[in-house]
Amino acid sequence: MRTFVWTGRTPEGTVRNGELEAESRERALIQLRRQRITVVSLKPKPREIKLPGLGEKVKEKDIVVFTRQFATMIDAGLPLVQCLDILAHQTENKTFAQIITQIKKDVEGGDTYASALRKHPKIFSDLYVNMVEAGEMGGILDTILNRLAGYIEKVLALKGEVKSALVYPTAIVIVAVSVIIFLMIFVIPVFAQMFTDFGGTLPAPTRLIMALSDLTRRYIFHGIAVFIGLIFAFKRFYRTEKGRKAVDAFLLKTPIFGPLIQKVAVAKFTRTLGTLISSGVPIIDGLEITARTAGNKIVEEAVLSTISSIKEGQTIAAPLSQKRVFPPMVVQMIEIGETTGALDAMLEKIADFYDEEVDQAVSALTSLLEPALMIFLGVTVGFMIVAMYLPIFKLAGVVTGGS
Repeated sequence: MRTFVWTGRTPEGTVRNGELEAESRERALIQLRRQRITVVSLKPKPREIKLPGLGEKVKEKDIVVFTRQFATMIDAGLPLVQCLDILAHQTENKTFAQIITQIKKDVEGGDTYASALRKHPKIFSDLYVNMVEAGEMGGILDTILNRLAGYIEKVLALKGEVKSALVYPTAIVIVAVSVIIFLMIFVIPVFAQMFTDFGGTLPAPTRLIMALSDLTRRYIFHGIAVFIGLIFAFKRFYRTEKGRKAVDAFLLKTPIFGPLIQKVAVAKFTRTLGTLISSGVPIIDGLEITARTAGNKIVEEAVLSTISSIKEGQTIAAPLSQKRVFPPMVVQMIEIGETTGALDAMLEKIADFYDEEVDQAVSALTSLLEPALMIFLGVTVGFMIVAMYLPIFKLAGVVTGGS
């Protein structure tokens, strides 16, 4: 099938143009004649040259908007293919519009909606596809889509809270390092040359700063190269099974960020599993999907350990109680949910509680990091300034004493 761009006139004389798909130019002409259009121009549409990595990315916000609108149209009784066609035309993201168009073609070709989504794993996660599949089988696709949109929005809000907490401290660190490097490379050498011309013995702090300045000027590019090399080495190490497990375990044990990472992991686990179970996804499938989307290897292993427990006829809570990742309160509430048959509702309550816990932890972390970083910046820059002015004070004291 090829895409053709056409211009023509209707029987009323109105000039129209558009695009259509056909196997050949002759087939395209036949389609237009059936629509009683007199063809003025008919040309194959030029193919777009796409360079890898330069296309417009599909963001989670795009998926949320798409899911909400799709649910509304399905609830209003519009056919599936028509909904996809409307959304493909009104979506501003061109990459996403092309993907929706391809999904529409697959559905027209006989695929289920879930099967068509599964062909785009980079855009639609296993969680998304499995929930859609459960919705199609249960005849409640609109309800599932609304639930999916709500889930994605809450996950986005959780990510936003963590990111916003790190923006200001990161900016302060970048400014602090930039100021220190600028002083070391451009300002300190001027003072160093002046003090060298005066002669005499300089104070120890001044000699220390001058030595550091000399090292910075000599090895700044070496330092940058080593820093970049360490980043690449860390990324390569983290891609390995052993490396990811070691780093994730270390992060969970850190004094400040560890508790926050744990709370985020618990909130994400309970929210994801609760949403999947309430949507009709089998619990084994739900646990496997939840493990893959955990974002932390230690949490992933803890969740996977529950699968074998369930297959042996035991509960989810039993293996989770043996892992330090999940607090006792969470395990007990899951156990109560399993006993009462309301596990999905209990998981949602835990997720809501830990969302609030994350919010409070982020606020506490921000209020702790901001003054600590400001003090670090003030002390570092202040020490450098004082160290550079000590010889001037000493010289002024000698001149005053001599007079």
